[in-house]
Parts: sequence; structure tokens; C-alpha cells
Amino acid sequence: MEHDLTSYFFDYPFENGFIIFTIGVLFILSVFHFLLYFQHKDKLYLLYSGYAFFIIFSQLHHISEGFLYQLFLPIKDVTQYPMVATELYFFIYVLFTFKFLDIKSELPQWHKWSFRALYIIIAYCIGVFFIYLLKGDTQILMDGYFYFTIPMTVFGLVLYIPFFKVKNPLKYYVIVGSLILFISSIWSLLYYLRLQNDGQSVEPAYSILYIGFILENVLFSLGLGHKQKLILNDRNESQNKLINQLKENELLREKIQEQLKRDVEELNKQAEVEKLENIKMKYDKELAELKVSALRSQMNPHFIFNSLNSIKRYIIDSEKEHAVFYLNKFSKLIRKILASTMEKESSLAEELETMKLYVNIENIRFNNTINFELNVDDTLNLSSIKLPSLITQPFIENAIWHGLSLKENNRTLMLNVQKINENQLKIDIIDNGIGRDKSAEIKKKKLLKRTSIGIKLSEERLKHFSENYKSASDIQFTDLYDKNTPIGTKVTLLIPLC
Repeated sequence: MEHDLTSYFFDYPFENGFIIFTIGVLFILSVFHFLLYFQHKDKLYLLYSGYAFFIIFSQLHHISEGFLYQLFLPIKDVTQYPMVATELYFFIYVLFTFKFLDIKSELPQWHKWSFRALYIIIAYCIGVFFIYLLKGDTQILMDGYFYFTIPMTVFGLVLYIPFFKVKNPLKYYVIVGSLILFISSIWSLLYYLRLQNDGQSVEPAYSILYIGFILENVLFSLGLGHKQKLILNDRNESQNKLINQLKENELLREKIQEQLKRDVEELNKQAEVEKLENIKMKYDKELAELKVSALRSQMNPHFIFNSLNSIKRYIIDSEKEHAVFYLNKFSKLIRKILASTMEKESSLAEELETMKLYVNIENIRFNNTINFELNVDDTLNLSSIKLPSLITQPFIENAIWHGLSLKENNRTLMLNVQKINENQLKIDIIDNGIGRDKSAEIKKKKLLKRTSIGIKLSEERLKHFSENYKSASDIQFTDLYDKNTPIGTKVTLLIPLC
């Protein structure tokens, strides 16, 4: 009895409802994945739905009653061409498997040549169908389908090469499922031919094919579910990574905020220190200016007293012209000195004119024995060049009183002005006096020692003046010798121009 039941199930699929069961399974899978397409918007579901649908179409001509028969009754004429449906589900099978395993990305050359071969087979099938439409002979479709199975079989076997080559873990669903259907199809065809030659019913051959259809489609459906699971896992993993990254970003943001807070506090402290430094610098600068202003306001009372005594001597000696001449010069010098106390800077032209007046007044006390030479570079624009007011006066005074005054005759004082380059001006004050060493020895022997602050203040003034310029300033002292004999002193002032 058990043998009879198995035999009945296997030998009569059209009578026992096995065909209805097979088509029903495929119909459910087709509709289910068709609906999944609208949920996931993935064409893979649409391709699989079409694949299962055309397998159904290839077998509908075997049923003559039931729900599915009534459902497809309006398109009954279309169902009478099972070979066309078989060709269509083969084409869709290729599209589905290539997209399912992403062969285009992993094996682009295989994808390219496989689709070229597929297009040739499709062109052949379309050509056969058009010939059938023109002649209306069903045998054309049958013969065309017979010749179609040859390239279809070869092409199906060749496709296993890219299937095995891809690294996609889902490939085994396609490989095993396709292999089951391929074996069941060959087995079914050979069994069909054998039964036909023996004059027996060919229904058992279809049972083998239907088992292959069911097993393959179940594996494909499981593969799609596995693929969706992998997508969800990747999505969840990406979300977890994103969440972790957001947490790391939040921690980093908090660290950066803490660091910024510390940096701001440090900058505030630094700004406070810089503010104090700026105040100190401003105070030092103003103090230096006050010192210089005081110096200019009190410019050597001995000079003023001695100058007036010299002019008085001219008056006593009835040298009225000399007295008037020098008195005019003296008054002019005093006006310039008083005017300079109001200004931090003066032009080079004003500085040189003031120094000429100063040397002329000092020369009275030496009976005009000091030969004063003024050499100025002709290319200089004396009115546009600025320098600290009376910056050269302390050095000229030193040259006269510590160098030339102690010499008996042949006293020479030179003031040379020249432009070194576009950035610096050089002023040389040269005297042929007794030299600094001899002057220092004489100063030590004096009972009353007076400390001169004029040169020190000039250095400070020149330093503050240079802060507003890019070029450097400097004051250099050079002792002049003829072999080992001192023959004077040279003072060089480097004034910045820009």
C-alpha cells in the first residue's frame, strides 16, 4: 500500500494535485516577493517574482480546473506557449543570479561577455517567435525551443565559473539551487524521452522537474532572506558604529571644550601679562622722553653762561659787529632748542642747521679755531628724513669738550651724512682731538667729576625711535690711531629710514 501511495504521488502529478501544489508554492513565492519589492524597493525581489511567475506560466497548460485555472483563464491563449515562458524564465534567471551575486562589480569581464552571449540567445528566440507569427506553424516554436535548449544548457554550465569565483557568501544558495534544477531538468528530459519511446505516460518525468522547481525556489527564497538579514546586520552594525562614533565625538567635544576653556584662561593670563608689559614699555618710553625733555630744557647751563660771557667780551672789546652777529646766532639757537623740547622728532635739515648754530656758538670760546666741516650726501631729501630731535648734540659736545678743547691747535670737527641703502642713514661725527683714552686719564685727575647722561639718553631715545621702523639703529664708537698714536675719535649713528 505504501508503495502504491508513493507510486501514485510520483507517477500521476496531474491527477493527484502535485502540479497544483507546485504551481501554488511558486505562486505564493512570486506574489510574496512582488510585494517585498514595494517594501524594500530592491529590483532583486521583482526579478525573482518574475522568475517564479514565468515558471508557473510554463506549466499552466497542464491544468484544466481549479482556482489557478480560473484565475488565468482570461489569458488562456498566452498559456499555450510554454516554450516561450521557459525561455523568459531562463533570461530572468540570468539577470537575477548576476544581480544577486553582484557579479558586475566583482567580475566585470565575466558580466560583460556573459551578457553578450545572452543577448545573442535572446535575439535568436525573438527571431524564432517572429517567424512563428508570420507562418502560424506551432512546429516552428517547438523546433526553435529544441535548438534553444542546446546553448541554454552550455550557457548554464559556463555560468557556474563566475558563480564559484565570486567571494559573496550567498553564492552557495544559487550554486546548489541551480544544480538541483539542472540535474532534475536533465533527468526529467531523459526520463521523458524514455517513457515516450516506451509508449508510456510521461507524467512521472514532470514530477522530477517539479521537485527541482520547488527545491530551487525554496533555496533562492532562503538566499533572499539571508541577503536581507546581511543587509540588516550591516545596517545595524553601521548604526552601532555611528552611535559609537557619536559618543566618541561627544567625548572629544567635551575634551576640546575643556582644552578651549584652559586655553582661554591661559590666553587671559597671557593677555594680562602682555597688558602689564605694554604699560611698562609705555611708562619706560614716556620716562625716557621726560628725561630727554628735561635734558633739552636744561641744556648745559655752562654752555649758555659761557656763550653769554663770550658775547659780553665782544661788547667790552667794542667788537659790536661780532657781538651782534653771535647774539643773533645764540638767540636763534635758543629758540630752536626751546622748540625742540615740544617735538620728539625733527627733520634732518632742522637737525643740521641747529648743530651748525651750536658749533658756531661753541667756537666763540675757542677764538674760532675749530674747523667745522659738514658733508651731506646730495641725493638725500633732508626735509623728509626724520630723526630724534638734537640726537647728535651730546656727541658733538663731547667731541668739542673732551677731544678738541684739550688740543692746542689744528682742531677739526667733521659731520658726515650719507645714505647706506634704502633702509639706513649713517651720520659720522669725527674729531681729531686727543682721543678717549687720554681724555679719560685727564678726567680721573679732576677733583670735581661730572657724570654725563647725554650719551646714555641718546642711546635710549634712538632705541625707542627705532621701534616704529623695521630697520635697526646703532651707535658705534671708533678710536682713530696713526700707528700707535691716538689722532681722534669717530662716532657713528645708524638711523633707520623704514
